[in-house]
Amino acid sequence: MKTELITIKQDITTLKVDAIVNAVNKHLLGGGGVDGAIHRVAGHDLYLECKELGGCETGQAKITKGYNLPAKYVIHTAGPIYNRENGKEAELLASCYENSLKLAVKHNIKTIAFPSISTGAFGYPIEEASEIAVKTIRKFLAKNGHQIEKVYFVAFSYVVFEVYERLLKK
Repeated sequence: MKTELITIKQDITTLKVDAIVNAVNKHLLGGGGVDGAIHRVAGHDLYLECKELGGCETGQAKITKGYNLPAKYVIHTAGPIYNRENGKEAELLASCYENSLKLAVKHNIKTIAFPSISTGAFGYPIEEASEIAVKTIRKFLAKNGHQIEKVYFVAFSYVVFEVYERLLKK
């Protein structure tokens, strides 16, 4: 079965998927952007579970329940801060996507939604970050993503939506 790759412009907290990915800082305790929105909708129980996880290193991923979200799970991944990772930004960003997908496979997740990791407050250029996202996800799925049915690229703006649309047509 081939995984369907879909671009949508929507609030990630409203998606009825098995898992949404949360772009977080290393502390995992809520913040701005998508992280703050996910914590607000999921509720205080998400904060309490995240507190027990002991943070998340850049490029790694951890999983929690979705609580008040329509998604069953939240996969938290700490993206790199652009120009602050000693030249390893691209490698670390790719690791965010790969490690999130590894957790998805481990937890039998069939539908997963990704925000544009590190492109908000962490300053990663949209075009470059989107290319890394699409390339990494396609590479992972080609090797071991047979159970994943749908991957959503969730755009927060039309600019990001159009970048993903163009990349997925390649």
